[in-house]
Amino acid sequence: MTTKESYYTWHLSLRVDRPIEGCTVQSHAYMYGKKVDDRDIEKPTHLHSKKAKEAPPPHEFSYRWFRGPEEQFCAYQECPRRKSFSPHDWSRHALGGSGCSLQCVSGQSSLFKATFCNSKCFVKAWKTQYTVPQQQRDAPQSQTAQKYYNNGGSGSNNVSTPQRRSSSLDDDEGSTGSLGGISANGSISSNPNIHTPSSHSKGFVPRSTSYHDYGASQFSDMSGNNGDSEWLEISNNQMYIPTAEDIGRKLKLEVGAYSIETGELLMHRVVKTELVLTRAPDPSKRNLVTAKTSGPRGGERFRIVTYNILAEIYATQQQYPYCDLWALSWDFRFQNILREILDACPDVICLQEVQADHYETHVYNALSDTGFEGVYKQKTRASMGLAGKVDGCALFWRRNKFHLVESYSIEFNELAQRQATQVLGMNPRSEECMAYLNRLSKDNVAQLVVLELAQPALTSRSNRDPINQVCIANTHLYSNKDFPDVKLWQSWQLLQELETFVMSRGTNLPLMISGDFNSTPDTAVYDLLSRQAVHPGHPDVNMNNNDDSTPSILPDAMSISHSFQLGSVYNTVIGKEPHVTNYTAQFKGVLDYMWYSVQNLRPLSAAPIPETQVLTKHGEALPSTQYSSDHIMLISDMQIMGGSSLRHNG
Repeated sequence: MTTKESYYTWHLSLRVDRPIEGCTVQSHAYMYGKKVDDRDIEKPTHLHSKKAKEAPPPHEFSYRWFRGPEEQFCAYQECPRRKSFSPHDWSRHALGGSGCSLQCVSGQSSLFKATFCNSKCFVKAWKTQYTVPQQQRDAPQSQTAQKYYNNGGSGSNNVSTPQRRSSSLDDDEGSTGSLGGISANGSISSNPNIHTPSSHSKGFVPRSTSYHDYGASQFSDMSGNNGDSEWLEISNNQMYIPTAEDIGRKLKLEVGAYSIETGELLMHRVVKTELVLTRAPDPSKRNLVTAKTSGPRGGERFRIVTYNILAEIYATQQQYPYCDLWALSWDFRFQNILREILDACPDVICLQEVQADHYETHVYNALSDTGFEGVYKQKTRASMGLAGKVDGCALFWRRNKFHLVESYSIEFNELAQRQATQVLGMNPRSEECMAYLNRLSKDNVAQLVVLELAQPALTSRSNRDPINQVCIANTHLYSNKDFPDVKLWQSWQLLQELETFVMSRGTNLPLMISGDFNSTPDTAVYDLLSRQAVHPGHPDVNMNNNDDSTPSILPDAMSISHSFQLGSVYNTVIGKEPHVTNYTAQFKGVLDYMWYSVQNLRPLSAAPIPETQVLTKHGEALPSTQYSSDHIMLISDMQIMGGSSLRHNG
């Protein structure tokens, strides 16, 4: 009795991010095997796969990066993308629609084989085309089309395989099936190419050798000559950071999967990237508007910003389908966000949606290098699949401006637990308590620091009792619009905690509360912060009147109050809240605020939010290539008032 042989298909997946100057290009290589069903043995293998008698052995990858020649990517002479490689000009928004390139296929047209970056450029160029006489149509391309292209041919290089098959260089079709695999038609009868890990087939290639023998990297120009000499090897690392020399060119990545035991080349693939773009242009200057209020000169001044920077775990194509995938990548966005923050020259930075792993690898190091110290508090939920994939709040201060005196964090889950058992006296195991905690436990957090001026103000005739400390709170409340009662409860509890903290340190400690409150100015959260109380008839307070399934988590409306006299920075300086602080396709409104204690702080200025036409110049909504978060940063200059100045500031 003969034992039937088993066969496997080997697959090598390779994906490369869009390359942008200064941003790390990640290569994603993955090799795996699937057992072949008996009925499928004779079927041809898919691209980038092959059949073998055994499952793939343990393997490792080698990487080779190449920089390509200069190319012209649009035949329309007036196209801005012939000279500009700015992300603003190459976004899907700028290209229109899907951003797919077009090629003229009419053999009668003078534009035959000319390629255009989008339909608009093609339509404009078509107005200049003419019909080519019959005797000239035998040429590969008309002289007029040559005039459109400065680099000859159709402006695109082709991959040449041993079978002289041409394919797109975006992902070479012939780069994996020729090494120790089964023939293209799926036949396995007497084919010696069936791979066995122990055999050293003639397909073995040293790691320093390019895969020319397998049609993986033979770049030919339009005349059929080999164009490999135009591709310069630039790196052997898994990741690559494009430089200024790469801008406007494409990159090529060759990846080989090698057996760890024998060193044999198992499979290989070659992919060609999109062209390398420049880093995004510097952010537009945000001019500050000076407050109209007047008063004594007072004490020390400082600039504070608050910014929800959009964590990578939320920056998905599903959530923001109008934004290019490469513009949603963390490396691209972080560069823009960092420059935007530093351009504002802040002394205090309140950030929300800072991903835990990015705080360690990017945010803290970058801001520390530029003179800031900071603290971080992540949300209390578990990470999303991998360590560090959870967001939180980060608070930074300039070292030469402030010294840290105290730092605390607030977990609203813990406050809910304490409220249920210690204040309301609920049985922790009762259904009532479980429903209460289930409604309130949303993992949100807040930060609290006391900062002292590095150069304390001295007593003067105008300021006989100078204040040299300030308390800064940074928070991010629950986001779900269907839970206004939870947001109100979180705001109330935050204020209760701050009251206890500030009052224990004297009533003269200035306070600022900044962050993403996920609440518009018509909500009870805004009323509580601005008016010290909420109206008993507000809908947010009476959510469960007609819904028995929603547990009552709020006390009587008269009990929801606080003793702080708080003002909104933007409302004070500009006379109203901004028109938006969050601008997406789904929602446009105000969610972010900076609140201050009116008796000992005074806002001197604030940076207005850009108008809608500015926000949408390079995208339908945020994020875009220009704005790398769906929120807009708030900026304000504040002044500490103290001593005899207090009676003049109300």
